[in-house]
Amino acid sequence: MTLAIAVGVAGAVGAVARFLLDGAVQDRNAGSFPCGTLTVNILGSLILGFLAGYVLSHTGGRTAKTVIGTGFCGGLTTWSTASWESVRLAEEGAIFTAVSFTLINLVASFAAAAIGIVALAS
Repeated sequence: MTLAIAVGVAGAVGAVARFLLDGAVQDRNAGSFPCGTLTVNILGSLILGFLAGYVLSHTGGRTAKTVIGTGFCGGLTTWSTASWESVRLAEEGAIFTAVSFTLINLVASFAAAAIGIVALAS
C-alpha cells in the first residue's frame, strides 16, 4: 500500500509539472501546433529511458522505477492529450500538421527513451 501511495504522489507531482511546463511552452508558441504536449512527452520519455537504463545496469532500483516511471513520468506524459490535439488539428483542416505532430511525437519520444536507456545502461 505504501508503494501505491508513493506512485500516486509522484503522479500528482508529474501532472503538476506537465501543467506548468506545457503552459510555459505553449505561452511562447503563437501557433496552434501543440509544442507543450510534444515537450512533456519527449522529456518524460527521456527521463523514463534514463531510469530504465539505470535499472538495467544496476541491481535494485525497481521501486524507484515504479515510483518515478509509473508515477512521475505517467503524470508528466500524456498520450491521450496528444491524440486529442491531433484530432483537433485534423478537424480544423490541418491534416498535414496533425499527422506530422503524431509522427514527430512517436519518433522523438522513442528516440528520447532509447537515448536515455543507452546513456545509462553501460
